[in-house]
Amino acid sequence: MNEAEIASGLPSTPNYQYAQLVGSQLFLAGQVPQASDGSIVAPGDPCAQASQCLANLNKVLTVHGFATSDIRRLVVYVVGEQTALSAAWSTVTAYFGGQVPPATLLGIARLGYPGQVVEIDGTVVKG
Repeated sequence: MNEAEIASGLPSTPNYQYAQLVGSQLFLAGQVPQASDGSIVAPGDPCAQASQCLANLNKVLTVHGFATSDIRRLVVYVVGEQTALSAAWSTVTAYFGGQVPPATLLGIARLGYPGQVVEIDGTVVKG
């Protein structure tokens, strides 16, 4: 199901797809801060995890022939208090050189993996 993504260094994701291409749009699953072996990177660290989520998102884009400039909308999910949201957001802002696409930053209670405090998904359209 995710052979191309796994070949690019992303971990195996049984039972769901990283992304699905429909015309010129790429529908993404939320990108989590996993290393290629499936482990969660920097448990509890919103900056390091945001960075890993963005790196994983970039790999998915590349596999499907898209670029960072094709991102039209982001949603950044962060577990924790305002300081954690601000820390994750500063990483996102730096990644995009201060020119973040339209985005929503959400503080939430928990995410899918122990130690995971950030997840990022987006809407991607070519052209």
